[in-house]
Amino acid sequence: MNSKDNASVHASAVLVGDRAVLIRGPSGSGKSWLAFALILAGRAGQIPATTLIGDDRLILSINDGMVYAQGVPELAGMIEIYGLGIRKCEFTRGGTVGLVVDLAASDAERLPPPKAMKTIVSGQELPRIPVASGHNPVPLVVGFLTTT
Repeated sequence: MNSKDNASVHASAVLVGDRAVLIRGPSGSGKSWLAFALILAGRAGQIPATTLIGDDRLILSINDGMVYAQGVPELAGMIEIYGLGIRKCEFTRGGTVGLVVDLAASDAERLPPPKAMKTIVSGQELPRIPVASGHNPVPLVVGFLTTT
């Protein structure tokens, strides 16, 4: 891995247990809201302990054939909470991505086909949850993390 392989992306990520959840979507789609909701779900014991990796901007790289998400230093430990503004919270340096959540996804369906449940990030195939605009992504992510 070297710096020329790193890609800066407009996204948020949290570490859930030992795997990162990468949250993508257009501006205003709820990336920060979902990241904070997952942190709260972790605190409530609904999912494994959850810690912020980064909000709004991340650096993605490949480490041992796995996608690694890392927060940018300028925004370390900062998250936007709607109605409160930019707040500081506990964070971790980064984590290996185990799930991608695409907010405002045009291909979201009630019963998505298997191909919609995967995506390619930095050349690596990863599990994916496409979420339609106006739908609450939290139950989908918690369901993915807690069911088989």
